[in-house]
Amino acid sequence: MKLSAAFSLLLLAPSAINGFSLNQAKTSAVNSLKSTPFSYSDNLGRRFASGPDMEGGEMQRQSGPPPQNAAPPSQGFGPSVQSKSPEVTVQGGSLKTWAFSSPAVERVQVVLKTEGRPLDADVELWAGPDNTPHKMRVYVENGASRPFSAVLETPRGPNTIAVRNIGQLEFPMAAQIEAVSAAGPLAAAMNPGTGSMTIQGGALRTYPFDPQVDSVQVLLRTDGRPLNARIELLQGPNNNKQVIELYTEDGLDRPFYAIIETPGSGNVLRIVNTATVEFPLTCSAGAYKVGERNSFEQMQPVISGYGSENRYGSPSNNFRYGN
Repeated sequence: MKLSAAFSLLLLAPSAINGFSLNQAKTSAVNSLKSTPFSYSDNLGRRFASGPDMEGGEMQRQSGPPPQNAAPPSQGFGPSVQSKSPEVTVQGGSLKTWAFSSPAVERVQVVLKTEGRPLDADVELWAGPDNTPHKMRVYVENGASRPFSAVLETPRGPNTIAVRNIGQLEFPMAAQIEAVSAAGPLAAAMNPGTGSMTIQGGALRTYPFDPQVDSVQVLLRTDGRPLNARIELLQGPNNNKQVIELYTEDGLDRPFYAIIETPGSGNVLRIVNTATVEFPLTCSAGAYKVGERNSFEQMQPVISGYGSENRYGSPSNNFRYGN
């Protein structure tokens, strides 16, 4: 009896030892994964690290998902790709780039704004080495009340959006890039009833808007030829509130669409075709958002480029420095 029991223990010992070593190996492997940080990259080319000792910040992220100010991943471009970048501060004289390596990203929206200071920037689309099919020079007098918002076509990726703040160090700005749906042409984004007009090379067209119009939408395109234009938002005689100097290699493949804020009254949109007579363009401009302004305080004439809210600060006429 004792011999049979001892013989059974000898037979069971190797399996018990193997089971113990297998469990110990699994435990050590899990612990090693927990203690070893790993990283992944998003569509902006930034790396996110995860681990028990990693702190928040670029190239170093807390364990788990990206920070709260980053948009959730878009289901249309895969679970590990963000469709909207976090807001990035671009200091004066610096350059920031956003790379979209996925060919599924065929249209992006660029938003630039400030805290109320002037905005002066260069926006370029890079498609391959030494190839810039789309570039803009943007000036805004007040980046808080009139942020810059435009949609760029990015067919046949990969593409890179480059934003350079050409202002001084005292004029930082915030930039945000978002991959938007490319379903349908940009002409479908125009409100129904918005007509189009051909602007010959060297000619200009003006579009006045009522005080009730809070923002306008502009679409410029060609029949496949290059597009050179200047878009100006005037408020008062020769008072430029926003200026966009635009170049597009192919106005049919890469049209330009923008939404321009028009607070106050006396807003006039001026479109100038800066190309020669051989390169006409087609322009569509109309109201995008219409508000309700019924009082004289909201619709009074503009004097020296300032509205009532900027001259007096508040309805109680309390003067505030810097406004």
